[in-house]
Amino acid sequence: MTANTRAFAARWIFPISHPPIHGGWVRMDRQQIVEVGQGPPPADAEDLGDVALLPKLVNAHTHLEFSDCETPIGEPGIELYQWVGKVIAARQSTTVAAKAYAIIKGLKESSESGVGLVGEIATLPSEYPIPDGSQQQAPFPELVTFAETIGLSTQRGNERFELTEHHVQTQPRGAISPHAPYSTSRPLIQRCVQLACESQRPLAMHVAESPAERELLCGGSGPFAETLRQLGVWDASLFPWDDQPFRWLIDLLAKVPHGLLVHGNDFQPSEIEQIAKHPSLSVVYCPRTHHFFRYKPHPVGEMLARGIRVALGTDSRASNPDLNLWREVQFLLKHRPDIDPEKVLGMGTINGANAMGRSKQGRLQPGSLPQFNLIPTTANTLQGVYRDMAEQPLQPGL
Repeated sequence: MTANTRAFAARWIFPISHPPIHGGWVRMDRQQIVEVGQGPPPADAEDLGDVALLPKLVNAHTHLEFSDCETPIGEPGIELYQWVGKVIAARQSTTVAAKAYAIIKGLKESSESGVGLVGEIATLPSEYPIPDGSQQQAPFPELVTFAETIGLSTQRGNERFELTEHHVQTQPRGAISPHAPYSTSRPLIQRCVQLACESQRPLAMHVAESPAERELLCGGSGPFAETLRQLGVWDASLFPWDDQPFRWLIDLLAKVPHGLLVHGNDFQPSEIEQIAKHPSLSVVYCPRTHHFFRYKPHPVGEMLARGIRVALGTDSRASNPDLNLWREVQFLLKHRPDIDPEKVLGMGTINGANAMGRSKQGRLQPGSLPQFNLIPTTANTLQGVYRDMAEQPLQPGL
């Protein structure tokens, strides 16, 4: 090795992009991984001992501005339309400075839990820290900031879209997020898709979160319609869409280079089949937020079986006790035995990176970034490692 290279050996290496390696090693320089091997390690390699070496995690969906919430908003099992009203009420008096404080808090929590890349929904205007030399010991995760674009009225939509355009023009990792079908008009969604195509940026949207959303889009009725009336933003000309609203939306969002369908709790089999036809689309599943709302079992198994790219997110502390993505992985390892553990690890790493077009993260392979996590294990079989992963805390970094 030269002064600019290092090598590590470990009981297990999980490249994620390739099968796990029992008794492997990784060589890196300051900028990238240059080699991953099995068998006798390089002579100067540092032996990490009884650990599994993983890439840093990828949180494909969160709202960092809620990182100051000590507990989720509302009680477990609350209906989404009720929760939305409580969130709006809780945030009416927030300031840019308060959001900046929460964002820093959330980034620190994410870094300490082994996350290297975050898909952040940014409510503009927001302030994000600029990495500098002082963070070399514990750098914040890289951010892809999706500008939240929301509005049922033309005026509100135009205001938010102008901010989104400026965000994309000025931020190298700026992206776009028409909020949700119940809060963003169809013309505004179409403008966002056009901007994503022109700028070649990712686009994320909350889609099919609950049956009440489908009731609104299909019939222009139900509790979401009443919630919009109570908020003073109801426009009868915007609803219903039609009897197959998500089919239209899926085909529209498939036009962007990287489309993230967030939550997808209520997708039906025909819609899952439609998503599977579009390799540019990913679904982002937030397991513990899904559990908080007490939704019926998520169709993630069906999605994976159809070859759909599924990534993991934490959503926010408004619906989740923390931003620890490893606990999302562990939740699935413990509660979804129908899902192959290797796929669960991919959902927490490479799938999220690919969903956002970040090809050097979420994997350990030549050319990828040298970002690592460790899991203690003395197991000699994959089944044993996965059992340890379900219980052991993750150790970020090296």
